[in-house]
Amino acid sequence: MRTSTADAADPIPPYLRIAGEIQERISSGELRAGDRVPSARQITKEWGVAIATATKVLAALRQEGVVRVVPGVGTVVDTPQAAPPREHNRDTELTAALVVRTGMAIADAEGLAALSMRRVATELSVPTMSLYRHVGSKDRLVLLMADAAFGEAELPDPPPAGWRERLEVLAHLQWAMYHRHPWVVAALSISRPEPAAKLLAHTEWAVHAFDDLGIDPDAVIYAHVSLFSYVRGIAVNLELEAGVRRAGTPAEPWDVHEPEFEQFLANGQYPTLTSLNERNDFQFDIDKLFDFGLHRLLDGFAAFVAPRD
Repeated sequence: MRTSTADAADPIPPYLRIAGEIQERISSGELRAGDRVPSARQITKEWGVAIATATKVLAALRQEGVVRVVPGVGTVVDTPQAAPPREHNRDTELTAALVVRTGMAIADAEGLAALSMRRVATELSVPTMSLYRHVGSKDRLVLLMADAAFGEAELPDPPPAGWRERLEVLAHLQWAMYHRHPWVVAALSISRPEPAAKLLAHTEWAVHAFDDLGIDPDAVIYAHVSLFSYVRGIAVNLELEAGVRRAGTPAEPWDVHEPEFEQFLANGQYPTLTSLNERNDFQFDIDKLFDFGLHRLLDGFAAFVAPRD
């Protein structure tokens, strides 16, 4: 009885681990097209899990297209999955780090929508279910990818002395990271944060900047989230622009719709905008926008902490 597979302390769901082991039997040729795979009852005996878990194993294999149900026979290996995967470098051991790097490469090139466990497995020439043994699930993979992206933004040691300087360095590191990996904006949630080492390192850096200013603990957290949200919010536009480029749509300059705007301004309903337009030849630069907003946000933090500094 393989109790290690069903270990409750394992972060990977037991049914996914068992499904991965069965798919490896198929890929290795131990189970061939048309062969019966272990039934739910056989799975409960061999791996020491409940019948509900065994049922989920078979459901996962069916969902991946690995097996099919034959009336009167049972669950058998499906023909398209019978052949072993195409050749890949056996000297390169499949690891969580390799899966994460491959996922990041896909997201960088094609966006997060293109990412799937099946796609990563195809790139690595391994069975799809084998990935679950290393990263647990697609959601877990995306979190590990985002954490790795933040890990590239190395925080300087020693840090700048002042709180404002620390936060400015932090924001610029994150902004550069979003330039490299714009998909990260869609991988993180402000309202449902998940723990990850590199992400927590950025959080620690931010909250430490306010450590000796006598600010209420709630205010420290909200200040950190406000800064994080500002950088991420502007970076949404980087992700949108990346999607436009991937779609092959020509990038439009800021003033491409200037004739239409001129028609709106000509009717006199927007006098302030009309005056600004006449006084200034504005050229949009998203990096300048980021810096302008960041400095105004830090100015607001400075006014907030000034009585306590």
